[in-house]
Amino acid sequence: MKIGIVSAEGRGETDRLISETAMSLVAQGAQLSGIVKVLDEVQPEGSHHCDMSVRVLPGEETIKITQSLGDGSEGCRLNPEAIVEAVAAVERSAKSKTDLFVLNKFGPQEAEGRGFRDAIAAALEQGIPVLVGVTQGTRAAFNSFTAELGQALAPDNKAIETWCQEAMSKA
Repeated sequence: MKIGIVSAEGRGETDRLISETAMSLVAQGAQLSGIVKVLDEVQPEGSHHCDMSVRVLPGEETIKITQSLGDGSEGCRLNPEAIVEAVAAVERSAKSKTDLFVLNKFGPQEAEGRGFRDAIAAALEQGIPVLVGVTQGTRAAFNSFTAELGQALAPDNKAIETWCQEAMSKA
């Protein structure tokens, strides 16, 4: 079971590392499934840079997974219906050959037993390596879910890509 964990300091840094690594691997011919954050998304005025769309791998489909809650709102902007849509899109795409499953973030939905947990488990059961972003806030839930079998990777594109290539070659 191969699980690579990316946890980088700085807002959006883990997303950037995972997305750039995934795009590099795709350019080299790797077959990926999962989701990565759309990095070049234009943020609307007043968004506080919290709007987020994800790209469903291996294709080009994007899904906006946040919602506007109105001025002054401090609640979670994650749109649970959009997460369900993203999970369904990933499950549909996972039927094709996959070298690596990628998830930009093991977030609150996954920590609570929802979201992409089943997709991660399915990939691991099929012997497909998993690359996942994990924050300090969800680290304990992730470790519990994976029986602490994940390998922390250096927050560096080259190190992450090297781990992915080695994991895919041994799958």
